[in-house]
Amino acid sequence: MTNIRIGMGYDVHRLDDDLPLILGGVDIECKKGIVAHSDGDIVLHALSDALLGAAGLGDIGHFFPDTDAKNKNLDSSFILIDVLEKLKQLSYCIVNLDITIVLEKPKLQPHIHSIKESLSNILHLSTNFINIKATTSEGMGFVGKNNGIACYSVVLIEKE
Repeated sequence: MTNIRIGMGYDVHRLDDDLPLILGGVDIECKKGIVAHSDGDIVLHALSDALLGAAGLGDIGHFFPDTDAKNKNLDSSFILIDVLEKLKQLSYCIVNLDITIVLEKPKLQPHIHSIKESLSNILHLSTNFINIKATTSEGMGFVGKNNGIACYSVVLIEKE
């Protein structure tokens, strides 16, 4: 039996005017923000899904359904902290993670360091093991038309 496991997470949301844009626990100045039941932090959602998947525990919708009123406007760091506790109970630790955010505007390069630092603080993991990338959809699709945002996350976890 292997002691390492890989998980992949994905999240996507619509964007609308005058809503907050929170990525990895960092408030990003922007005219458009994420339409969501919770705070809409797609980085934390995709990461939580990747971790749950790696551990074979399903997805965040199972534990935090958007049909449950108690999850309305929920700070997504609580979701990730809950997922980390589930991993700890199974004796898993994070080896590394790689996240890609797909968004036309604003350009995210100036915020990458802050997002990495925020994730490092939540995960208690060195930024050396956290990689964040940002890209666009080159004007194609709903993300390319600046009507949405997507995030992909891949994680490696290991049994302690």
